[in-house]
Formats: sequence, C-alpha cells, structure tokens
Amino acid sequence: MSIQNKSLVLTIALISALALAGCGKKEEKAPAPGEPKSEAQTAPTTIGTEIDDTAITTKVKTALLADDYVKGLDIKVETRKGEVQLSGYVDSQEQIDKAVAIAKGIEGVKNVDNEMMVKGGEASVGEKIDDTIITTKVKAALAGDDSIKNSTDIAVETQEGEVQLSGHANDQAQMDRAVAVARGVEGVKSVVNKMEIKE
Repeated sequence: MSIQNKSLVLTIALISALALAGCGKKEEKAPAPGEPKSEAQTAPTTIGTEIDDTAITTKVKTALLADDYVKGLDIKVETRKGEVQLSGYVDSQEQIDKAVAIAKGIEGVKNVDNEMMVKGGEASVGEKIDDTIITTKVKAALAGDDSIKNSTDIAVETQEGEVQLSGHANDQAQMDRAVAVARGVEGVKSVVNKMEIKE
C-alpha cells in the first residue's frame, strides 16, 4: 500500500471515530406535547427566585417605621414561607388596616395574617412597667421549659396583664404547653393564643 493510500485510510478512520464519539452524547431536547419531562427539566429553580423570610420581615418593619401613622406602634412582624404575621396592640382599627395594607405592599409577601388587637385603654406608667415585667417572665418561663423547643419562635405581648402569644409552634401539644406555661406566670390575668402550627 502506498503512503498516499495509507494517509487516506487513516483520515477516513479518524473521521469515523469522531462521528461515533458525537453519537455518544445525549442531546437535551424539549419534550413533545404530552410527553413527561425529565427530572432535570422539572426541578424547580430556587436560587435567586425565593426572597428570604428574614429579608421580608426586615422590609415590612422598615416600611412600618417609615409610615407616620403606625411608626410609633409596637407591632411584631414574623414571616414564614412568604406569609407575614402581624401581632401586638394598637390604638385603633384604622391603624390595623393601615399596617396590613403596608405589609401587603411589600415585594415577596404572599399573604398577611392579622393578629393585632386594639388596646382596651391607655395604660398608666405603673401598668406599662408591670406588663414589661410579665412579658419578660413569660419569655423566661417558655425558654426554661424543656418541652417547648424553639421558644424564640413564640412572640409575647402583654397589655394590662393580658398576655398574647403569637408566632409558630411545632405542634398542638407545644402550643397547649406554651399557653399553660404563660397562664402559670404571676401577674398574668389571661392568655390570648394567636399561635399557628408550623407546616
């Protein structure tokens, strides 16, 4: 065989090898109508598309503080999976409506759960101090109870001896226990349960 013929054979062999290698690659294509998508095609894209709950909470708090009508109010804000829960005591129903409207206007908020309550009346300085002490005692009691895990997920508000619990509990048993613990704290007149069970 001449050198020219050998070169021709080698060239053909090389082209054939490259063609076969190309056939081995799996080509990604869009599925035909009615054809099930592959796992890779159905996997949701989460990075950069979901706004963090902490960021939403911060935005809502900032917006509330920036509004002259509600900025002086002690409104607690908690967010879980884009759902915002507002709790605490305000002076009027109008303030509740305003706070809810502000929260709904924040990017990333899917829903607003209103757990705010209108104050029964203007508390004296002594009553305010007592309420602060009760709140501190209830928080300490919740944190010290072994059966209540993640007690920091439970917000505590006190108004004239009435304690409001809001936030999230792991299950019904934990919720019931938190209410029982709060009721056992000295100075607590009643407990309003506004907690929700985590999904």
